[in-house]
Formats: sequence, structure tokens, C-alpha cells
Amino acid sequence: MNEEFLEQLIERNLVKHQIESYNRFVEDRIQAILNEVGSIEPELPDGEDLVIKIVDVDIKRPEIHEADGSVRKITPREARMRDITYSSEIMVEMAPIFEGVKQEVEEVTIGEIPVMVGSDMCWSSDWDEEEMRENGEDPKDPGGYFIINGSEKTIIAMEELANNKPVFLEDDGEQKCRVNSENSGYVQRHVLEREKDIIDISFANVKNTPAVALLRALGLETDKEIIEAIGEEYASDIYLNIYEVDASNQEEAFEYIANRSGVTNDVEERVGSILDDYLLPHLGQDEEFRDDKADFLANMIRNTIALGKGDITTDDIDHYANKRLNLAGELLEMQFRSVFLGKWGLVARMKYNFQKSAKRGRLPSLQSTIVSDTLSKQIMGAMATGNWVGGRTGVCQTLERNNRIKTLSHLRNIVSPLSSDRQHFEARDLHPTHWGRICPIKTPEGMNIGLRTHLAMSADVSTGMNEMEKNALKNTLSQEGIEVE
Repeated sequence: MNEEFLEQLIERNLVKHQIESYNRFVEDRIQAILNEVGSIEPELPDGEDLVIKIVDVDIKRPEIHEADGSVRKITPREARMRDITYSSEIMVEMAPIFEGVKQEVEEVTIGEIPVMVGSDMCWSSDWDEEEMRENGEDPKDPGGYFIINGSEKTIIAMEELANNKPVFLEDDGEQKCRVNSENSGYVQRHVLEREKDIIDISFANVKNTPAVALLRALGLETDKEIIEAIGEEYASDIYLNIYEVDASNQEEAFEYIANRSGVTNDVEERVGSILDDYLLPHLGQDEEFRDDKADFLANMIRNTIALGKGDITTDDIDHYANKRLNLAGELLEMQFRSVFLGKWGLVARMKYNFQKSAKRGRLPSLQSTIVSDTLSKQIMGAMATGNWVGGRTGVCQTLERNNRIKTLSHLRNIVSPLSSDRQHFEARDLHPTHWGRICPIKTPEGMNIGLRTHLAMSADVSTGMNEMEKNALKNTLSQEGIEVE
């Protein structure tokens, strides 16, 4: 290892990936989630028309409201010393439109989010070494952690399967296809299983439903269309699946899916919502994308059958090309999305409070309908306990401060979603694709070996590209005469 390489390792911030992930969450993803909502339409008792349009979001840097009413900035050091949370308020501009007439725009507080030390939201990001010392901070401190009730907390990177990529597996003679379908931060897990030649699919509220039923509901009404979409070479296997489904056209397929998923009323609308919103959302979430979803699902079925016939081999689920890391920003986005858009989330509570006040004969102010501590308490509670949306535990942990090496190691920790109670021999073994990415030594002995790992010292985490960056790259390549799909 030469001196130049060592100098580069020393100079670069080893938790830069976590800081950049958090910056993306604050600067882009919160606004994107609010844009998904777009507007809130509470039902008024007299049939009056009210639309509350979300205009913009502004996240202030950390401030503290003192008992005397004064507001001033707070530094990480003060948050540690006073056992308080280093956080920022989320201010949202909303414009009520009552009976088609736009009212005055109101700025309301919807809650607070924790601020990562060293991020663009942190005051320390503007300080030089001298200012860091003056404010009681270590100039060599990498940041990348949070201060919750005075305690330093780190969000552990979570290892997951790559989104939007089918992975074909075989276990005890049963073939499976798994795909995490992601659209705008929303991830829906799909599992296709072939057992005794019958292929079932599970996602959202649809559990163990014959996949052929979904093909018919998506518009492939005849047996011929289904066989041609999947592949005529597997016609005998497809016929077995067709006979399993008591539905011969699209309307009957809707009824069949409704019965399997517990839908009892508004069948066409609710099953349509399942197909459009929850089935393979990465392909689109409107009715116009059903043909694309039928093609994608047919390919999944064909390859699952081919795997059972020995025509293709299983994918290596431990290969790092099939994995991605959910960093602090992505995990905070999951929690924020759940609290904001959930069944009893901030939007639902706002609608309820608005309707309750309107029944008393008055239209309340927007701020009075928002229980701003709902978002703050649930996010801060998850940070304090480590219990995350989706049943994950240990996501947020108290930062190790015994020495600098332990601190850096903890900030670069990676956790596998696999349970330590099961054997998972292959997942615990070293894999050739770990070279230069995962430390082969720094993993605990015992049940968690191989499931709790750390980024290698030389490893960095690439962040991928958004649609704008992809289009810019395509244009650049096309100018050079290179065509990209």
C-alpha cells in the first residue's frame, strides 16, 4: 500500500455516502413526497368545495425555541450538553382554494426532522477548522450521525436486493422469483413461487394468488394470448395454471382476485387500484401501463418455469450486483413517507380535523388542523428505539465513541435483512464480489457472522442517477454515435 493511497484514505471523508444520502433526502425527496400528494381535499358537510394545494416546502436549519419566546440557532455541542434533539422544522406553504377562489397562502409547520451532523443542514458545514474548535467540535470529526435527546445516534446501512430486477432462486425443489418494484421511493415486494407446477404471486394484499389470474385481469383474456405471452414451449405447464383459475375473461378475473384478496365491494375500482398502484409500480401506476405489466409478469412466469425445467440456472443472490444499500437518507424517507401518507398519517389526520371543525360551522386555520408533533414524535421515536417501518429493528443505534477507529467502523456498518435465527450458510460466507467492498475480517463471531459487516476501507457507495441525469448521459452518448436502450 503506497503513501499516496494512504494519504487519500486519510483525507477523504469515510462517511461521505451517508451525508450525501441525507442531503438528497432533505433537498429532493421530501419535496417529491409532498408533490405526490399535490393537494388535500377534505369533505365539508354542506357539500362545499375545498382544495388545499401544497405549494412549496422549506426546511430551516436547527433552531431552539427558548422558554422566554426567543428563537436562536443551536449547535451540535449545545444539543449534546442540554440533552435535546438536533433537529429542523419543516415549513410547508399551502394555498386553500375555496369554491374555486384561491385564498391567501399560509405557511404551516408540519413537524421536525433530525439533522445529520456534517450535512448541508448542519451549521458546522459552513465552519472552517478554527470555527469548529470555537464551537466545541472536532475538526476531524467525520459527521454522519444524529443527536437525539443528547445521545449520538447512527443509522445503519441496510443491505437489500436491487430494485426492479427479478432474481430467480430455487429452494428444496421450489422455484421463486423475487423483485422489489420501486417507484419514487415507494417499494413493493413481489414473490412469485412455483410449487407442484402451479405459479402463485404475493404482493401487497394479494397473497398466494395464481399469477395467470393477474395476466387475465391485465387484458390477456384468451388462453392463446396467455400462452403466446409466456412461451409456447411451456404450453403444457401453462395449461395447468390456466385450469387452476376459475375465470375465463377479464371481468371474472377481477372477481377472482377480489375474492382472493378480501375485496367485497367496488370490485372494479379496488382491484383496478391493486393492478395499477401496487402491481409492479416501477412500470407505471396508471391503467395505460397494464400491457407493460402483463409482458413483465409473463417473462417472470416463463423464466420461473424454465428454472424448474433446468433450462436456466439460478441467480446468485449473494452477488453484490444483485444488492443495493439503503443509506440514512433512504431509510429516513421510508419513515417519513409512512408517517406522512400512512392510514393514520399526517394527511389523514389533517382531513379528519378539518371535517370535525367544519361540522361546527367554521373553517379552521390550516395550522390548527395539523398535529405537528405527530411527525416529530414518530420519527424521533424510531430514531430513539431503532424500530423502523416494515418491522425492521436495530436500524438506529447509539454511536460507539470508545475510540476513533470504532466510531468510523460503526458509521460504516452494514446489516443484512436476513434473520440470524436461520442458517443461511451461503449468505455468511465470503463472496468474490466482496473484494474491495466488504471487510472480510470485521464481522462478529457467532450467530451474526456474515450478516453484520462493514464497508472496506477503500470502498465507496455510488448513488446512481435520476431520470434527468440518465437523459443527459444518453444525449452525450448519442452525440458520440453510441445508442443506449
